[in-house]
Amino acid sequence: MKKKLGFKLLVLLILAIVGLTAFYTHRESAELDTKNYVQSTTPTLFFHGYGSSANAAKHMTEAARKAGVTQTIIVANVSRTGQVSLQGEIPKGAVNPIVRVNYEDNRNPDYAQDGQYAAAVVRKLQETYGFKQMNFVGHSMGNMSIFFYMLENSQDEQLPQLQKQVNIANHVNGLEGMDLPENLTIADEETGQPSAMSQTYQTLLGLREIYPQDQVDVLNIYGDFKKESDGSVLNVSSRSLKYLLADNAKSYQEKKMTGQLAQHSKLRENPEVEELLIDFLWGK
Repeated sequence: MKKKLGFKLLVLLILAIVGLTAFYTHRESAELDTKNYVQSTTPTLFFHGYGSSANAAKHMTEAARKAGVTQTIIVANVSRTGQVSLQGEIPKGAVNPIVRVNYEDNRNPDYAQDGQYAAAVVRKLQETYGFKQMNFVGHSMGNMSIFFYMLENSQDEQLPQLQKQVNIANHVNGLEGMDLPENLTIADEETGQPSAMSQTYQTLLGLREIYPQDQVDVLNIYGDFKKESDGSVLNVSSRSLKYLLADNAKSYQEKKMTGQLAQHSKLRENPEVEELLIDFLWGK
């Protein structure tokens, strides 16, 4: 009897220790890291790629939460008619809130329309919370939402002003088998000017004139998974972004990822990408 009682007590003790460890681990992961990260109320919006959803950004945004960047992550759902509903709430004074954007019309190759969807989200957040500044993160076609939003709205001083922009696996100058110019290269490494321009890229040349002057810090991340491509987007297409933004941007930097996690879809779950992104957006 005593042995059975002792065994039960031992089991209960072990369970209690496991429970307390889990509790404190969770509590620590949810606490804000005020030493390493800025304590700002500026929201950061994540835009997903073609055929995807807000879940595409979950790995990156959870990495930010676990690092102590924020305790607030919500979803902004955009209907096919452009109506935005917010799932979750951003408390007053929330530190570094994150908004994962979800497009119901997630296979729309009309980039101008994608930009309008992005604008609808920005206006909804402004209307609801009164934000005056914001950050953008895009993956794959989500970058086109950002580029076309900026093409139409970057000069509108009534809207929240963009502070930081992260572009991951962007295809600003075309995709193979679609609109990629033949024999595309970077003709001028200093300026980033490409040797040829897709029709979409030519439209986006307007950014060279209207992108905010000395306002936005830009980080362009691309993957060299194999043969100077992330498996879906040629590096030269991603790197063509420099010519559009670098002259006006407050700062502009490119980062090349290599290895298995440099593949197009895996970039958004790449720990190195997450570390770069977190430090760039929120690091002190």
